[in-house]
Amino acid sequence: MATTGNAIVLGGPGSGKTTIALLKADQEIRSGALKPGQRILFLSFARATVARVAQHAEKLLSSKDFASLEINTYHGFTWNLLRSHGYLIRDGRSINLLPPPEAAARLSTFKSQEDRLNEKRRLFIEDGLLHFDLFAETAAILLTRSRSLHQIICDAYPIIILDEFQDTNRDEWSLIRSIGQQSRILALADAEQRIYEFRGADPKRISEFIADFSPCTFDFGSENHRSNGTDIGTFGNDLLTKSNIGRKYSNVTIESYGFYRGRNHLFPLKAAVLKSLRRLVKDSKNQWSLAILVPTKQLMLQTSDYLSADTDGFPSLNHDVALDTEAPSLAAVLIASLLEGGLSSAEIARRLVSNLCVHIRGRKGAKLPNQTELDLVNAMDGYLASGTIKGPKRKKIIEAAKEVAQARFDLYLSGDPGIDWLTIRNLLHSSGVDVIQQVAADAKYLRLLHKGAALRSRLNELWRSTGTYSGAEIAVRDALLQEHFSASLRDWKGIHVMTIHKSKGKEFSEVIVYEGTHQGKILRGNATETESAQALLALRVAVTRAMKQATILTPSTDRCPFL
Repeated sequence: MATTGNAIVLGGPGSGKTTIALLKADQEIRSGALKPGQRILFLSFARATVARVAQHAEKLLSSKDFASLEINTYHGFTWNLLRSHGYLIRDGRSINLLPPPEAAARLSTFKSQEDRLNEKRRLFIEDGLLHFDLFAETAAILLTRSRSLHQIICDAYPIIILDEFQDTNRDEWSLIRSIGQQSRILALADAEQRIYEFRGADPKRISEFIADFSPCTFDFGSENHRSNGTDIGTFGNDLLTKSNIGRKYSNVTIESYGFYRGRNHLFPLKAAVLKSLRRLVKDSKNQWSLAILVPTKQLMLQTSDYLSADTDGFPSLNHDVALDTEAPSLAAVLIASLLEGGLSSAEIARRLVSNLCVHIRGRKGAKLPNQTELDLVNAMDGYLASGTIKGPKRKKIIEAAKEVAQARFDLYLSGDPGIDWLTIRNLLHSSGVDVIQQVAADAKYLRLLHKGAALRSRLNELWRSTGTYSGAEIAVRDALLQEHFSASLRDWKGIHVMTIHKSKGKEFSEVIVYEGTHQGKILRGNATETESAQALLALRVAVTRAMKQATILTPSTDRCPFL
């Protein structure tokens, strides 16, 4: 609190880094150090973290002081900068955001990381389409080339707090170093929560910060305020030294589950969830949250489907899922395009085939389509150019698309977006062709993105103004795009299902970490030494999201080696 220069605060999960940083910001604001128009900038990675920090800050700071604190994600801050001033590095031409679903489709044919990066840069230079991955790099270039803008940004934010600093990649670090030439930097870091090496986090980052900024260094060590009174933090730290093996901990349960004949393979997980719920409802009434954390996206979706089912003698359970947006977003855009319709069934069919190509290319996100899928897309692109296509299966897809288009052309729309949306989705589902039915299946996950109300509102506006859904495709795309920058306060009550990586920066009353028997392992059987180290850090992050109780479920036939 007394230091006047750069600083770095080290400490484990729940050690109080964020709280002290906010109190430090409040002290600076109340001291009168800020000039009119200046703010203290607090940056973190996840929107959920930003929302939680904002909620915490509102409790610690007065409303007047809170107005002098800007809390944002790295992406949100850099996009605001680029949206306002990016024209300076494009000879006056504007910059448009390349949404992740569309980016996934455009990059689907580039297999190497280098080729994908080069294509991202080409799209920006030639078309002005900026990929999320280039935000920091482009912002750093902008501030380097424009001394005036650099001065303006540093004047606007004389003090910058960097949350989760250990996860910054090379480009984010370059941006920080540039702004840090004039602004004071307060970095919050935990080297043992560095689980994003796959996106460029570097073990040397903390030492680089110390070398470049000569900060006062504070180490909160293993202090634990999040799960105080439990052994959750101790267990997480012991994981790193493997001293947890054979030890017992309060409020940490490790269960080996077996095979239940005639039951779903997720039966032990749902049993554990119900056990946790009984405990939470009894102790906390409505003020509780439960996170179910799994290693892979595939297992996450399987878990969600099973929790929703009323099988194996268990009731269905309402829950939220931290879902990747590509598949449902692309499905939503395709359905919106069908809602728009067209002047003829042939026009609708061509647009449907074109959107099917985009959906196939991009629905897997960062995971590339397989060769069969790429061959199909190339054939469908060829059909759009020539009007012909070879192969009985491919011809069947085109014929099914024509039938859907004709049904849409003949359809009488009700003007109720909810009813009309489901009608279009059902047309796709009843097509009898896998790639078209997949769109309907992906669209069902839109409810998990919590965008139903926003989409319905946009579509309602269109219908009221024109009596049609003309412009629906653009409206839906824009509504979904806002999700990437929204940092609205979210109520984390109830049950939440997500991957272990998605849980970073969040906290819950209880956490259940579940790994599958064959798929969805915490540590893959053929993992490299680096992958093993990352998996161990990820498990520690997962466990330490819990405030009251952490439960780990591992198969008895192939027990996690970390336990």
